[in-house]
Amino acid sequence: MSKPIIAIVGRPNVGKSTLFNKIAGERISIVDDTPGVTRDRIYADCTWLDRAFTLIDTGGIEPESEDVILKQMREQAEVAMETADAIIFLTDVKQGLVDADMRVADMLRRSQKPVVLAVNKVDNFTKYGNDVYEFYNLGLGDPIPVSASEMLGLGDLLDAVMRQIPRKAEEEEEDTRPRIAIIGKPNVGKSSIVNRMAGNRRVIVSDVAGTTRDAIDTVVRRNKKEYVLIDTAGLRRRSKVKENIEHYSIIRAVSAVERSNVVILVIDAAEGVTEQDAKIAGIAHENNKGVLILVNKWDLVEKDNSSVKAFTKKIREVLSFLEYADILFVSAETGQRLSQIFDKVDEIVEACSLRVGTGVLNEIVSQATAMHEPPSDKGKRLRIYYSTQVAVGPPTFVFFVNDKKLMHFSYQRYLENQIRETFGFRGTSIKIIIRERNEKDQ
Repeated sequence: MSKPIIAIVGRPNVGKSTLFNKIAGERISIVDDTPGVTRDRIYADCTWLDRAFTLIDTGGIEPESEDVILKQMREQAEVAMETADAIIFLTDVKQGLVDADMRVADMLRRSQKPVVLAVNKVDNFTKYGNDVYEFYNLGLGDPIPVSASEMLGLGDLLDAVMRQIPRKAEEEEEDTRPRIAIIGKPNVGKSSIVNRMAGNRRVIVSDVAGTTRDAIDTVVRRNKKEYVLIDTAGLRRRSKVKENIEHYSIIRAVSAVERSNVVILVIDAAEGVTEQDAKIAGIAHENNKGVLILVNKWDLVEKDNSSVKAFTKKIREVLSFLEYADILFVSAETGQRLSQIFDKVDEIVEACSLRVGTGVLNEIVSQATAMHEPPSDKGKRLRIYYSTQVAVGPPTFVFFVNDKKLMHFSYQRYLENQIRETFGFRGTSIKIIIRERNEKDQ
């Protein structure tokens, strides 16, 4: 189930990044008084009451500017508007209603997306309250006065936004078909792999990096079973981005990953595994998705008997957090090993939904603690009272302990590895939750 996406748009320097940071609960966007500081769209997973959503911060819109940076920022904001389920249009009470606001409002009306109008910097309602009424002239409904810096009115704003997003948009009818998001840097062959898997040319294939700019769903039937393939725009290092829309393919990738059960990370064999591959892989890992790594263009690599082993070692070093993911060396050009992808996806889907009995789990944990004594600090040793699996997709385990601080990351990783060795869980992340319980409660 994908979370709704909410974009904050508006002219430069009206406080979008400050609002974004306050709602997100941490300082993610650069905040500066110089217009145009936020040249990237940044995203964050947020919650308001019982609703979860993805928030997008955008560069400011200058509707008629010919300045290259401002023009690109305008186009990038338009991409955000296309992607969003609802839009917060932020204005500035201290600057007042300006002609550019009217032009932005026209853009928003053309987007045909739900829009909530917010008037920022109303840190003193007695002083600025009457000035808010001026913004009714935008024709976008009731303006909501807020002060992002002082965190005033944010609850009213988020309530208004959530009213624009029906719950049924989040509570989609369950689709049991495996959904596969195919992600990676531009020009690594994602679309070619989709075409091979689909058996026809459903996606435009080009040597120009960034050809695919939208997430495209393709339904594929294999052995009387249907799969949904989600091809995404390629992701590039910021220093190499020359076409502004590619800055924002990451949002579509995030959305695609959220909608998927399994993520296929495509790596270019000729280029090798890079830090950018790690950043892209992190999107899947952080979303606790099943992952399969494809090394594409393997036919172009000069190989010897140790090539696969050496490349695998490099992947495990750079993508150390994806130790659980299997690796396939493939060629979209020749079709080499592509037939194995669906079998791997089936294995991952099965692993993601695997449940472990509580009795068996606690026996394994007991054996693990006997083999490797839990850590201690200042004479106090970690005690694991009880463990149980509470969810699947990803498999989620809760450990009840005497002191959460004693559960070092390395020991948690050790327990995770013991669970994997016993039960498998290939291709899927494992989520472990540590709960503290008083010894008297035992």
